[in-house]
Amino acid sequence: MQDLPIALSCGEPSGIGPEIAVKARAALGSALPLFWIGDPAHLPRGSSIEEIAHPAEAMAVPADRLPVLAHAFPEAAPPGAPRPANAPAVIEVIARAVRLVTRGEAAALCTAPIHKKALKDGAGFAFPGHTEYLADLAGGARVVMMLACPDLRVVPATIHIPLSDVPARLTPALLEDAIRITHAGLIRDFGLSAPRLAVAGLNPHAGEGGAMGDEETRVIAPVLERLRAEGMAIAGPLPADTMFHPAARARYDAAICMYHDQALIPIKTLDFAGGVNVTLGLPFIRTSPDHGTAFDIAGQGVADPASLIAALKLAREMACARQADRA
Repeated sequence: MQDLPIALSCGEPSGIGPEIAVKARAALGSALPLFWIGDPAHLPRGSSIEEIAHPAEAMAVPADRLPVLAHAFPEAAPPGAPRPANAPAVIEVIARAVRLVTRGEAAALCTAPIHKKALKDGAGFAFPGHTEYLADLAGGARVVMMLACPDLRVVPATIHIPLSDVPARLTPALLEDAIRITHAGLIRDFGLSAPRLAVAGLNPHAGEGGAMGDEETRVIAPVLERLRAEGMAIAGPLPADTMFHPAARARYDAAICMYHDQALIPIKTLDFAGGVNVTLGLPFIRTSPDHGTAFDIAGQGVADPASLIAALKLAREMACARQADRA
């Protein structure tokens, strides 16, 4: 994988994606080979780029230039104002990047942020987001979303649904899938031979023996007992309010949480700029910065590339771990 570049899809070109791609390349140089897929006209004016015809050519591009695999878009990309006509091309860039990675022409995929409403309005995009579209492109793979930074990895079992819907959606099958996919991903993509997992409860104090809810005893605990019997190292269900201080984090490699904010609040508090979105369960590696299109600052030259840089670095590390796992 050291001989293959990372594919970086352009995302929504009217957001900060093009700007942070240029900044990330400037910061990383040739130490982390990559190439950007998108319309060169959408990059900030004066950007130092070099167009390539094939991903392999990215390896020889000078460190002070961004390798660009050109993909034509029908219209310009005014900062902060996505144009509906560009939506099909945004979607096709993602699909093109997946094809390159699955053919072995790139080591991994890193995706710049998309804007779901813009894609729905402009192209009838039928997916809630990147993760679901990538799973579909991978033949309906079962996936989970992990947020990762150097001090914490978290996986929400349920994601973008109302909090009132969580208890009904939190089924034993859903939780078991999330745990199994996370466990396998930690082995294959993070190089951990015996992952340690911590599983949060749903209710305050993890239900306190049924006094504050019974999902822990009725849904969560039986799943954990079954997986422990298979040899998995799993702690829980644990009170979520005591899972994320330093001593607690030292006891596990990833935390499985029951809903979106239970997982994302601690990691964004610990490392707001350096968090990375990882999709586990795909046949290829996919990472993404943990932020959106930031239309409010697009085109101003002030966007922080830290999360994208972290996502590119993690993609490289995961690619090397996956290669070692296959060896």
